[in-house]
Amino acid sequence: MRLDVPERIEAAEDLGRVHFVGIGGAGLSAIARIMAQRGIAVQGSDGRDSATLTALRNEGASVFVGHAAHNLGDADTLVVSTAVREDNPEVVEAQRRGLRLYPRSAGLQSVMAGRSVLAVAGTHGKTTTTSMLTVALLAAGLDPSYAIGATVAALGTNAHAGTDRWFVAEADESDGAFLVYRPYGAVVTNVEADHLDIWETEGAYRDAFVRFVDRIDPDGFVVLCADDPGADALGSPARQRGLRVIRVGTADGADLRAVDLRVEDGGTTFRVLRGESDLGRVRLQVPGRHYVLDALAALAAALEAGASFADAATGLASYGGASRRMERLGEVGGIRVYDSYAHHPTEIAGDLEAARGLAGDGRVVVAFQPHLVSRTRIFAAAMGAALSAADEVVVTDVYLAREEPDPAVTGALVRSAVTLPPEAVHAGVPLDELDRQLAALARPGDLVLLLGAGDITSVGPRLLHTLEEHPQP
Repeated sequence: MRLDVPERIEAAEDLGRVHFVGIGGAGLSAIARIMAQRGIAVQGSDGRDSATLTALRNEGASVFVGHAAHNLGDADTLVVSTAVREDNPEVVEAQRRGLRLYPRSAGLQSVMAGRSVLAVAGTHGKTTTTSMLTVALLAAGLDPSYAIGATVAALGTNAHAGTDRWFVAEADESDGAFLVYRPYGAVVTNVEADHLDIWETEGAYRDAFVRFVDRIDPDGFVVLCADDPGADALGSPARQRGLRVIRVGTADGADLRAVDLRVEDGGTTFRVLRGESDLGRVRLQVPGRHYVLDALAALAAALEAGASFADAATGLASYGGASRRMERLGEVGGIRVYDSYAHHPTEIAGDLEAARGLAGDGRVVVAFQPHLVSRTRIFAAAMGAALSAADEVVVTDVYLAREEPDPAVTGALVRSAVTLPPEAVHAGVPLDELDRQLAALARPGDLVLLLGAGDITSVGPRLLHTLEEHPQP
């Protein structure tokens, strides 16, 4: 459901007991963690138990599995996930009582109050760039607060209540949340049409990023990817406001430029030039050109926040990835299994490029779960074109999330756009059987990549187990 953002957002310390409806999600769990670490009474509910809920209990939150009116207890404020329906019994009870209801964006703003916010926005790469910026600042001896949309291996968590002035936040544009924040500094990784079920037109989506730039502190800065036309176009309105603009990328004229890119041992290295000055080499554990651009943006923001290049580079070298961002799940019998949140054609293409480099002489076998009816309707052809870089492709049914099904919009739209030979393009079986389908397709030396923002992530562990039980010849 969509809640209006109140004109006045109270600081977290003034919210009383806070109940999170959908506390197991990446966004709400991050806010709940920060509040709990600050000593605020935190509780919440989710539809099913998970490792996240277990961790939150261990951190002092009272967590319920299932939604019921009596779960509220003596809560004063509700923070509600956008995935929650309007007839959720906890929301209905809170409305009956007249309790304060905040959408996720207002909840995050409440914990950012009084901090200097570094907000990372963009169509793709937000989680990775936010994570990289955080580890770069930590390596510089700073103790920022942070809220990230995934668990980061190098951090062991997705959120932390730090002690210094900085607050690093992933700023989500999908529901307009980033238009609630007032950052001191910001990063825009790229701007490319997405979430048109919310924004309706590409023009409205791009205009939202202009409005985001308008919310940056006039004494602050914005980092823009010079390689991306959508992000780079924000330089003009940013300069008109007097913001410091730092352009990063591989393009000539970028203020911070990556040169001499090399893929080595599954990672990537590159040198960084600032003007004519060679700042040094950066080594990343994650492969792919898109991660180089994310790292450059994080590096630029870290330098603006006071980190040295050497410290920031050390932090970036420690970054081993975030959950579901080209995450290596394991290897059995010479078959490697990776999981990725990629669901937009550009993200799919970037991860397949990285997978191809990792696979070496092996094949790339991809299982893709389209996410949202509206996105699939608009981007099916581009999704199929991007998937064509694999050797074998399985396309499942559409993950509906917040939308109703449409019989005319199915995985078949994507499959029909894949240009591989017909025998290499497969309809997905039910998700609880997909592990066996992939195990039958894969052979030693292959890399299996699971793609999608839905519940396809559940397949990876089962696939590894199936491969152990039925090794390939």
